[in-house]
Amino acid sequence: MNESLVASADEGLIRLRATLAYDGKDFRGWGSQPDQRTVQDTVEQAIAQVLRLPKVTVQCAGRTDAGVHARGQVIHFDIPAPMPHEPADLAYKFNSILPEDVAFQEIQETTSDFDARFAATSRSYIYLIYQGAPNPLLRFHAHRCWQPLDIDLMHEASQLLLGLHDFASFCRKRDGSTTIRTLHQFDWSRTKDGLIRADVTADAFCHSMVRGLVGAVLAVGEGKRTKDWLVDYLEGRERSTGLFIAPALGLTLDKVDYPEPAKYAHRITQTLRMRDLDGPY
Repeated sequence: MNESLVASADEGLIRLRATLAYDGKDFRGWGSQPDQRTVQDTVEQAIAQVLRLPKVTVQCAGRTDAGVHARGQVIHFDIPAPMPHEPADLAYKFNSILPEDVAFQEIQETTSDFDARFAATSRSYIYLIYQGAPNPLLRFHAHRCWQPLDIDLMHEASQLLLGLHDFASFCRKRDGSTTIRTLHQFDWSRTKDGLIRADVTADAFCHSMVRGLVGAVLAVGEGKRTKDWLVDYLEGRERSTGLFIAPALGLTLDKVDYPEPAKYAHRITQTLRMRDLDGPY
C-alpha cells in the first residue's frame, strides 16, 4: 500500500523533497505491490540501503499506472537528523545503486509540513502519439494511431472539458474517492519531429483519467464521435466499457506545481477538504 503521509516530520527527522524520472515500461506502476517490481519499492530500498536504515517510506505526488513514465515525479521522505550528506551527494549515491530506468533528478531539504501529494496545486502530463509505419524507437514511449486524425478538431473538443467537473466517465472509480476535478489545460499540437502531443494539466487526476480523456478525444479526432457527444459523455458521469482507453506507454508525468512554503499547510487542508466532499467544491 502507498500510505498517505500527511503528518509533519517528527522531531529529530529531516524531510527531504526530491524529483524523480523513470521509464515505466518494466514497472508495475508506482505503488508497492507484493511480488511486483514497482517504482516505490525500488526507490525506498535504495534510500534505505544508502542511509543504512531498516525502512524508509516515500510519498509521491501522483501514483502512476503500470507503463506510465515520469520526468517530474515529486516525492518526500523523512530521514534522521543531522543531514548525512549534501543533497547533490545524496542524489549521486542513490543513483549509483538504482537501476538505469529510475533516477533522482534533484534533492532538497524542505519544511517539515511539506507533503508531495496533498500540497500540490497541479499535475501536468504529456501524451504522445505517432502515425505511419511502426517505429521501434517509439514503441514504448508513444502510442501508434493508424487512423487519420483531425488535430484542430481534437483541440477544439478538448477545450469543452476544461473547468470544474465530475470526471467519473473518464476514470476507474475507487471507493471513497471523489471524481470531481478541475481541468486547467487540455491542448493538442504537433511537435517539431512530427509527433502528436497532448498537454493535460489538472489540480489532480483520478485513476486512469488522463488516458480516458485522451481516448475519448481520439474518438472525436477519428470522426467516430462528435464534440456534442463528448460533452454528453462528460455530463453522463458513467464510464463506457466500450470506450477506448489510451495505452499507458504514451503517457509521461511532466511536472508537479506547489505553492510557496508558507502556504503548504493551507493547501493540504484545502486538498483534504476537496477529497471529502461528495458534490462540487
